[in-house]
Amino acid sequence: MESRIDKNGLLEKLAAWNSFLKRKVRLIACGGTALTLLDIKPSTKDIDLLVPVSEEYIYLIKILRDLGYKSASGSGLARDDGFVFDLFPGKRVHTTELLVSPLDDGNNIPVKEFSQIYVGILNYYDLLISKLFRGTSIDIEDCLALVRRKRTEIDMERFIGRFNETASYDVSEDKARGNLEYFKKILRKEKLLS
Repeated sequence: MESRIDKNGLLEKLAAWNSFLKRKVRLIACGGTALTLLDIKPSTKDIDLLVPVSEEYIYLIKILRDLGYKSASGSGLARDDGFVFDLFPGKRVHTTELLVSPLDDGNNIPVKEFSQIYVGILNYYDLLISKLFRGTSIDIEDCLALVRRKRTEIDMERFIGRFNETASYDVSEDKARGNLEYFKKILRKEKLLS
């Protein structure tokens, strides 16, 4: 049985981390973690977090290693509780380089501030972009769920423009644009895009 964590479980885990930190660390949820914190998905199996400031990333990794976390994947750390924390330094989610820092004004949605940890959620545009760049069936489903739930808060023209600008800097530009075209067809079919 694969381990899954819900919103409350994730915030409890981060509260526990907070008690070991002596310095501020800002975490921005992305991927399925963001959708869980937005109450769009009930739970997630891997916890995806951006740590935009490199000094904070290095510090957090050191503390987590001291707490017994070990490498579990390329960017992941885990202990024996079955949860993998994928921590991404800077503004790169998996292989997608975001245009601007998620810490810039308006680029994240505040969730919780502990004494040392700030938790935000990646803005909807970059969340959609980073998932569509990967383009797995789960990523497409997640993007569709996000647009269905938050369509009044998402300017689709702005999203498409930002997607195309981000893709223009990516080595897999053609694949990314293909994923976008596929997603646009789904949105049109569901009458979420004209």
